[in-house]
Amino acid sequence: MAGERAFGPVRLIPGANKGRYPHSNSVYVEGAGVLIDAGADEARYRELLAGPGVKEVWLSHWHEDHLTCLDLFEGLPLRQMAIEAEPLSGIEPFLDWYGIGKEEYRDYWRRTLPADFHFKPRRATKHFTPGEVIDLGACTAEVIHAPGHTPGFTAFFFREPAVLFLGDYDLTRFGPWYGDRDGSIDGTIATVRRLQRIPAKVWLTSHEDGCFEGDATEAFDRYLAVIDAREAKLLEFLSEPRTMEDIVAACLVYRKPREPKAFFEWGEGAIMGKHLERLMQRGAVVLEDGRYRRVA
Repeated sequence: MAGERAFGPVRLIPGANKGRYPHSNSVYVEGAGVLIDAGADEARYRELLAGPGVKEVWLSHWHEDHLTCLDLFEGLPLRQMAIEAEPLSGIEPFLDWYGIGKEEYRDYWRRTLPADFHFKPRRATKHFTPGEVIDLGACTAEVIHAPGHTPGFTAFFFREPAVLFLGDYDLTRFGPWYGDRDGSIDGTIATVRRLQRIPAKVWLTSHEDGCFEGDATEAFDRYLAVIDAREAKLLEFLSEPRTMEDIVAACLVYRKPREPKAFFEWGEGAIMGKHLERLMQRGAVVLEDGRYRRVA
């Protein structure tokens, strides 16, 4: 299919709109019939089901843009990391795992998740064990627990073709996402550097182009540099005391106000909140009378 790339039995299935959210790329392993994530292209999934077939679905993590077409695979084995079973159990725990507290935002997602992402409670039939190696016939897949983006995020290294599926450590110019309730900036940095050291020849990701071949050092460095750039912008903005509302309104992450607010305004605060926590732990920022201020 157009845009698909194959490396041995491992094939990248591009998502709609070049894999940009609310879509995501998938990986399909020929022969084994394993599909990783289900947010790419419904028509292509139907073709795969018709032949050569999909035998089981693996989830890299619990986010909605990786679940959209799971209904197509009802009755097939579903695998994920056990630590991430709770958010798939219902909408309220799903929103809790994001850390969405504002009722206006929760109402938006209560409507949007079933309508746009076909969300419904699900339970995996099997859980991954970190470090396990799964024999897929034409190749073996090493299961890599990669927390930071989410607590149970799972990357997969297909050893024989030396292909690593990084998932949402996507090496895009937007940079990493770590705004969830349990997301971690330092965890993201440590995980990305650890994944970079894996002896892969090809790096596949969940969004945008989704394929990097050979030496990806520049892409990894540029990706992590976004974290420092965000922090530098925030510190500059905090040269005078600011409320959280001021910080969100400055759009240091998304650059301009966007709709829906339940996605962009919440996301701005979520990412900046992680940076504020980190800077306060380092003593670089203090909170006084509801305002954050850089320590000179």
